[in-house]
Amino acid sequence: MDEKTVLATFDREMRQDVRPDGPGARVERVGGVVRQVGAEGHGWSAVLWSDLTEETADRAIAEQVGYFASLEREFEWKHYAHDRPGDLGERLSAAGLTPEPPESLMVAEVRELSTDAALPDGIELRAVTDEAGVDLMADVHERVFGTDATRLRRAVMDRLAEDPDTIAALVAMDGDEPVCSARIEFNPGTQFAGLWGGGTLPRWRGKGIYRALIARRAQIAAARGYRYLQVDASDDSAPILRRLGFARLSVTTPYVYQP
Repeated sequence: MDEKTVLATFDREMRQDVRPDGPGARVERVGGVVRQVGAEGHGWSAVLWSDLTEETADRAIAEQVGYFASLEREFEWKHYAHDRPGDLGERLSAAGLTPEPPESLMVAEVRELSTDAALPDGIELRAVTDEAGVDLMADVHERVFGTDATRLRRAVMDRLAEDPDTIAALVAMDGDEPVCSARIEFNPGTQFAGLWGGGTLPRWRGKGIYRALIARRAQIAAARGYRYLQVDASDDSAPILRRLGFARLSVTTPYVYQP
């Protein structure tokens, strides 16, 4: 994989020319900035792309802060290590945005990934297709990450109801107990499918469940003709992904503004 070329393709398809990530969201292009305004009440709002200089950056940041403040919306400036200018992160902090832990942008070619991974005895993969399945997925999310899953639950339900071809979600079950969950999101018109939300309960880690969910999602992506899988990987998952064949192309840091 030519990492430089793939990163440029990712920037173009998934950031500059990005489509809204779900029902009710909209993408707007203002000067050197591409932003998404999420669905009212629960959608994710963010600056996804910027092409700024030392002369234009502070004004562009102030404009976005003012815009989302006027909407009374929290938003995330999704900053990548290769974005310009080189001190963009420092400028975002100076403007009142708070950096969250950085993640590795990791990408693999679907055809290069193994799609054969065994589950532990007694564990079954279940597709999420209805509200009951979404509740199981959200339960794992809250127990693993310690965060409220209300927004996630609503966003997934909206997609399943209105745009089901853009998402597939899975829950690994130990009998009636969900122990791991993950989803894959498809971006029509691009070469990329995104892996999101992978999390395993502590006592089930190290048994191959997370790897099996990656393999299953790679199967789904291959069947739909996607060339690449993309992950924003935490420090916990990045080593696993590297062993599976993913390459780190950049580092992304969320800078969050709360009005």
